[in-house]
Amino acid sequence: MTRRAQLERFRGWLLSNATQAQTSSSPRTFRRDHAWCWNVVPEVTITGEVYDEIQIDGIYLESDWCCLIAITRGKVIDWQWCDREKTIAWKQLLNRIPPPSVVVCDGGGGLAAAVEESWPDTWVQRCLVHIQRNVRTYLTSSPRTQAGKALWGLAKRLTKITTLDQAAEWMVVLNDWHHLYGYLVRERTYRTQLSVAGLGGAFPEWVRPGQRWWYTHERLRKAYRLLAKLVERGHLFTYLDPSHRALGIASTTNQIEGGINAQIRDMLRRHRGMTPAHQRRAVEWWLHDHAIAAPEPVSLIQPRHYQPRPRKTIVIEEPTGPAGYDTGLAAEEGLWLRRGWGGRS
Repeated sequence: MTRRAQLERFRGWLLSNATQAQTSSSPRTFRRDHAWCWNVVPEVTITGEVYDEIQIDGIYLESDWCCLIAITRGKVIDWQWCDREKTIAWKQLLNRIPPPSVVVCDGGGGLAAAVEESWPDTWVQRCLVHIQRNVRTYLTSSPRTQAGKALWGLAKRLTKITTLDQAAEWMVVLNDWHHLYGYLVRERTYRTQLSVAGLGGAFPEWVRPGQRWWYTHERLRKAYRLLAKLVERGHLFTYLDPSHRALGIASTTNQIEGGINAQIRDMLRRHRGMTPAHQRRAVEWWLHDHAIAAPEPVSLIQPRHYQPRPRKTIVIEEPTGPAGYDTGLAAEEGLWLRRGWGGRS
């Protein structure tokens, strides 16, 4: 009963706005009595239910750890720790969850390959807000060319599309943009051209040493190809499909970014100064508290959590035999104890 009460008090402090001084009369006593609670590992229960929609995203901590999170309708399903977003880490998370009807994601590193391998029959909806951010990264929010302004205007219209007719019109306009400005996407610049013009050292930052040619409008090309590939793969307007529209599929990952990641960052900011291990445990307890199915916290307590391991006593054995190097004084070494007045007679 004591351990249960201590764990509940610990979780109440960790998941609230209260400080240790507000939770206990002595912060030092609180830390001493509840230090063992950091050893309890939170878990979730995978029910095996097939969900209509799952949103997945990762959150990076200041300690260079990344937590991959899967949610549905604002509730946590499971999570996975890794050093960065990569295919093997995403597969570890996705393989534990039954494939849903639709997955909403931001297209981070290694995610597309993991979804294709682990959930091959699942529809994909790319977050439209992240697509706008990516296009803005390439073109900036104030492009200088007419082609860039037109493409950025198309990207800004993405989040305002609510019907299939509007989506079809948007794709027609994107195709018209390619017919009008497609030559800019294919235009190349050769190193010899700049050398002849006396601009041999004026190379863009993405040009590698020894590279013979590169695309003249590299950023414009990347922005267009991003939109064109998503249209080709059918990852832009999955939420408008009649079968998915009835399920209320989201077009963004705002539920996980604004409802999950933002609250986790707020908790870590309130308890700033924690070690990397404590930061991870705090995130796990928050996810456990907001999970669809999770065991009772008291059921996770094990004796090894609050019973410290006995320390091994190191016994230094004294060497046997005559002393070698010692701290005593010996006449054989020219050292002796003087008497009287320091050698005076």
